[in-house]
Amino acid sequence: MKSNNEQNIEFIHLHQNDLPSELKFEKSVAIDTETMGLNHLRDRLCLVQLSNGNGEAHIVQFIPEHLGGKGFSSCPNLKKLLTNPSIHKIMHFARFDVGILQTSLQLRMSSIICTKIAAKLTRTFTDKHGLAALCRDLLNIELNKQQQTSDWGDPSLNKDQLVYAASDVLYLHQLWNKLENLLIRENRIELAQSCFDFLPIKAELDHLGYIEPDIFDHQG
Repeated sequence: MKSNNEQNIEFIHLHQNDLPSELKFEKSVAIDTETMGLNHLRDRLCLVQLSNGNGEAHIVQFIPEHLGGKGFSSCPNLKKLLTNPSIHKIMHFARFDVGILQTSLQLRMSSIICTKIAAKLTRTFTDKHGLAALCRDLLNIELNKQQQTSDWGDPSLNKDQLVYAASDVLYLHQLWNKLENLLIRENRIELAQSCFDFLPIKAELDHLGYIEPDIFDHQG
């Protein structure tokens, strides 16, 4: 089994505030985020990681103005990518990432794919649907999750943090390829697509506080 620790840092490209204008993504892009916490209203977005599936990762770091950065004041290239309906955005647990991106950058995303939803729709023989479990089971890759609770707000990211952040997007294209085949095999691809299409709206409902009570719940 291959470990992501075997990677070096040369495949990681760190940018501040926005993607370079010359960087292009065509049909699809893998996306993940790192934040100061799990509350969209309280915790700020720190990193956006992206990969086109070629083994390289691009990381956009946002530094608040009071720490000498620009915050979210200008990232036109990233926003253009996130709102482009012709480019599929592959995420794992997209509900959170779409939510923090829409809230922080004030936009509406489109063309979402969520590998966690795909896994839950097809791998009903298990309750293990985390990214590490899927990489291990479907790709024979062991992810190192030691930096999962790292301080992503630190302006000076270390090598371990960068490798961890990159690992969350490097394998999403491969995972989606496996899971898409499972969805087709089990005749659930259209159901999955309907779930994916609803994610931007679900993220808005989460932002407005409609998590508890759940408006789809029978009670109340």
